[in-house]
Parts: sequence; C-alpha cells; structure tokens
Amino acid sequence: MNTVTVNASESGTFKIGGDLEVHRLGFGAMRITGNGIWGEPADRDEALRTLRRLPGLGVNFIDTADAYGPDVSEWLIREALAPYANMVVATKGGLTRSGPNEWDPVGRPEYLRQQALKSVRNLGVEQIDLWQLHRIDPYVPREEQFAAIKALLDDGIIRHAGLSEVSIEEIEAASKVFPVSTVQNRYNLVDRLNEGVLDYCATRGIGFIPWFPLAAGDLAKPGSLLDDLARSRGASPSQIALAWVLRRSPVMLPIPGTSKVAHLEENVAAAAIQLSDAEFAALDHEGRKEYDRKDTA
Repeated sequence: MNTVTVNASESGTFKIGGDLEVHRLGFGAMRITGNGIWGEPADRDEALRTLRRLPGLGVNFIDTADAYGPDVSEWLIREALAPYANMVVATKGGLTRSGPNEWDPVGRPEYLRQQALKSVRNLGVEQIDLWQLHRIDPYVPREEQFAAIKALLDDGIIRHAGLSEVSIEEIEAASKVFPVSTVQNRYNLVDRLNEGVLDYCATRGIGFIPWFPLAAGDLAKPGSLLDDLARSRGASPSQIALAWVLRRSPVMLPIPGTSKVAHLEENVAAAAIQLSDAEFAALDHEGRKEYDRKDTA
C-alpha cells in the first residue's frame, strides 16, 4: 500500500459538539515528547516534521494535554502548526507531573482554570476548541470539577468540553452540568473494557476518542487471523487493527500517535482499508476472545 498518497479524509467525518467537523482519524501528540512523556523529544526536528506532515495527510484533529512534557507537546504543536488553518486542536488538563511516567490528578477548580488558560497561551489560540478533564480527581468533589468546566465554557475559554477515563454514570453526572462532547477512554481490538461506554456515546452523538487504539495483543502474532488478513491486504497488523477500530462506530475518533513521519504515514494509510462485513465480524470475535481470556486470567 502506498502510504504517502493516502488521506485521513477516507476515515469519514464527525462533528464534535455538533459543529466542529473533523476527519475521524486524528493524531495523538503524547509521543512527540521525551521518554516517560517527559521533556523534549530525542529528535526534535523529526517531531516537528511529523507535526507539519499532518495537514498534507488530511489529519485535522490533534489531541494533546498540558501534562505531556509537561507543556512540551503544546509548545511543539504551536511552533509547527499555528495558526491552525482548518484544524481542531484538543487538549486536556487535570494531571500534574512530578517526573517521567508520574501522573497525579489535581481537580481543584482554580487549578483546572489556571491550566486551561495556560494551554490557551501554550497553543497560541484565543479559545481552545476542545478541552477535556484528563481524570476526575477522587479527592475533590466531582461536582466542583464539573462546575469549573462549565465556567470555562461560559467564559468562552473553551468551545467544547470532554472527559477522560470515565464510566457511564460519571458521564451522566457531568452531563447534568455541561454538555459532554467527547469521552476519551482506552479501547482497541483486544481491550473491550469500555465497550458499554462506547455504545452509550454512540447513542448520544458523543465523540469517543480511544487511546491506545493500535494494540492487538496476541492477535498480531504470526499465523493469527489478524496477521493473515494483514498479509493478504499488503498491510501491517496495526493498520488492520486501526481499520477495525474506525469501522466499529461512527463516533469513533482514534488518535494514534508517533514522533516519526514514516510511522504517521503508515497509520493514516489505515483510513483507506475497508474491511468486509465478514472480516470485521471475524476480527471482532477474535478480539473479544482475547479480551475475555486476559480478563479471566
């Protein structure tokens, strides 16, 4: 498959919050930072080249967070892409960093507001297209966190708001305070923990942003159904796994991330892979079996 001429537009479109239309295959900007999602990337020039390649590939939805670096991801996105012509940049707040691979939730309303305002400056925008609560802080009443998000919306600091790693009950509670435009939970071919959350979002037009969307577990091993299908399509197992994720639901907005141009082009190529009903069903069956096996191990 030619990975240079493909375009993310082949993944279809979705309107975040009912009005921000994006191509469903987006880009996650966590991996453009250093090891442990800490500090500058090992190859800063390549990270910038990767970001600048996005428009040419039709990728017009980027997901980042103030915690990535921290701040480094937002800084690089601004350097590479501002003023973001025809591009939606989403970010998140609510996690603090004390070192590589260290993540601690802080949901105090004044902190959430401070971080959203800082992201406005980091990204060089007047308003954040989509701001998501990175985690609900268990030590701060969630109603206070939801009220802070509503204030960000009311004050025009952010245009739309979402949540990350939440249950259906938490989405429903938040929805009583502000419109929930997106939910960002872990989901892939072999990780079905959030199957119910995805279905809930689909019935309500809430965008579902699966993180870790390329994982395929043991299904990527040689001789597996996934491997055989990938070989028959001249694709990689991760491309087939991503094509499956895209087909799973019209509200699905996968954001595979990388700091390499070649890997970015490979990921975007998955948008052109159209699985048949039989292929989708077979992969779904094997993916559920893999998840159930791990869940009961």
